[in-house]
Amino acid sequence: MNADAVVLDVDGVLVDVADSYRRAIVDSVERVYDRTIRKADIQQFKDAGGFNNDWELTYAAALYVLATGEGYGTSIDDFTDEIAARGGGLEAAEDAIRDDLGARATQRVLERWDRERLRDGFQQLYLGADLYRGLEGGEPDIETRGFIHDEPILLEESTRDALVGDDALSVGVLTGRPEAEAEIALERVGLEDAIPPEHRFTMDDWEEGKPHPRALTTLAERFDADRVVFVGDTLDDVRTANNAREADPEREYHGVGVLTGGLTGEEGRRKYEAEDASAVLESINALPDLLES
Repeated sequence: MNADAVVLDVDGVLVDVADSYRRAIVDSVERVYDRTIRKADIQQFKDAGGFNNDWELTYAAALYVLATGEGYGTSIDDFTDEIAARGGGLEAAEDAIRDDLGARATQRVLERWDRERLRDGFQQLYLGADLYRGLEGGEPDIETRGFIHDEPILLEESTRDALVGDDALSVGVLTGRPEAEAEIALERVGLEDAIPPEHRFTMDDWEEGKPHPRALTTLAERFDADRVVFVGDTLDDVRTANNAREADPEREYHGVGVLTGGLTGEEGRRKYEAEDASAVLESINALPDLLES
């Protein structure tokens, strides 16, 4: 692929978050409302687009759970399809509920929809009591170890060395994680020193989120790169690269999907290809061979 810069997502690419972030989505909704969605349903929200921020995905899942209690009979498949048709994201989820339920039922749903409590519960479950005290600055309701400690490393040492050991290749990170949580993951995989802060974009650095191209094109400018590969685990990651190509036609952008996140197997490969992914890899560890081919 002959790239001179590689930008990496974190979740599902460098570390496995199936039993951390995704578990926190499911469990935080259940903790607040005693009902929740299935972990498998999370990928349908991701595929719909606009849910790079897992807090907002949690809010959308809770909104669906509350709406079903008010007679919303749409399946979660159709709900997420409707979100996608409306452009993706939390606002589209709200509009879909409002248009179906009507004003009074929607108002009852919104009165019970406690995003602050959902976020706080999410952070307690994900970070655990000790990290929650340090990063959130509050006293947790529950003493828990935290799902963050249940994130297997996907990036092999040999792959890391191949990516950051060559001075001719620039490497950056573009993630929906908050900055502090991104730093924890980068330290665990051994990239905290190899990727300086100016070569990272986290939730704290931009408002738009994926698939908006600004973060990726900004990194390309900072690298002074002509050919950029962005590796992610969702369709929005591929869309980000494709949008960057339209926004910055003077450079080449390639969106590469990995099958170690929510998109797996042949179905995952087909979804990536339908979004015009430049390549689909079994894992991040196949990237060096792709770059050399």
